[in-house]
Amino acid sequence: MKITKATELKQKPDFTKLSFGKIFTDHMITMEYDESKGGWAEPEIVPYGRFDINPASCVLHYGQGIFEGLKAYKNAEGRITMFRPTDNFKRMNKSATRLCMPTFDIDVVVDALKQLVLLEQDWIPTAVGTSLYIRPFMIGNEDFLGVHPSKKYIFSIILSPVGSYYSGGLTPTKIMIEDQLTRASNGGTGEAKCSGNYAASLLGAEKAKKLGYDQVLWLDAAEKKYVEEVGAMNIFFVIDGTVVTPMLDGSILAGITRNSALQILRKNGYKVEERHVSVKEILEAGKNGKLEEAFGTGTAAVISPVGVIAYKGKEVVINENKMGKITEYLYDQITGIQTERYNDEFGWVVGVK
Repeated sequence: MKITKATELKQKPDFTKLSFGKIFTDHMITMEYDESKGGWAEPEIVPYGRFDINPASCVLHYGQGIFEGLKAYKNAEGRITMFRPTDNFKRMNKSATRLCMPTFDIDVVVDALKQLVLLEQDWIPTAVGTSLYIRPFMIGNEDFLGVHPSKKYIFSIILSPVGSYYSGGLTPTKIMIEDQLTRASNGGTGEAKCSGNYAASLLGAEKAKKLGYDQVLWLDAAEKKYVEEVGAMNIFFVIDGTVVTPMLDGSILAGITRNSALQILRKNGYKVEERHVSVKEILEAGKNGKLEEAFGTGTAAVISPVGVIAYKGKEVVINENKMGKITEYLYDQITGIQTERYNDEFGWVVGVK
């Protein structure tokens, strides 16, 4: 693989004061697709920089854009690992298929990513709660006006040293159930990790923030009856001792952290259900004291406790607005496996060095 190193390197940030997604490393991966030239070219590592795209580039007009998110870690002995990269790229290929974009060879991309992470290893923070965030993305880049799939694409991976996704860290968040706007519907692109889904979520998120909430919990588009996912996370509830999460029915992202949480819970004897979860059930469980915990799962935040859920102006306070035992257990287990404090029984950790 061709590697072109940057002639000038950036100054490293203070790794003890990291926010999320503001700082980027010196290099990135680029790989281009051209149908007329037989498909994908070989990936390259190049200095981090801007793309030169035409104003008629189809991504700017018709939204062929997908992305992923995963993380790399470095332990005290200097060993570098990534968490479930193959699963992320499998999901990315699935997103590509949904948006009429070309799939790629996962082994080629994972190998290129390993080389990039090795090159940028001094950017990996090691403080508790920090990591190197990995953002693969793909855009359609043919110059045309007309509604049809592009025949040219850019695939890229950029890296960012990060701290907690939420400024409050593990302080329980406040989320608002949105009962007017919708994010996705069955048969749409809800289960794909595409840019348009997140654009569709922004208005609801801004509405929630103005009312003092951190995120939006979306309802199904058909009936506005069942909860689906939070803007940046899948959602879980602990109701009368059972861990419940909305089932994957085509409009919810199949989260990698969601899957990790489910596997850990089931392996360790917790009662778990994947099914439709109605707003009515959540409110009634909150009223009668059976809503014991709520938390979100996602690559960025890992596990995020939820302390307050609001619906139509009324709030349900969960576990006295404190992190619950199952939430804390999952955060400890997943981050412990990611950082190799705990044995990886699932084969999720991939060594880089």
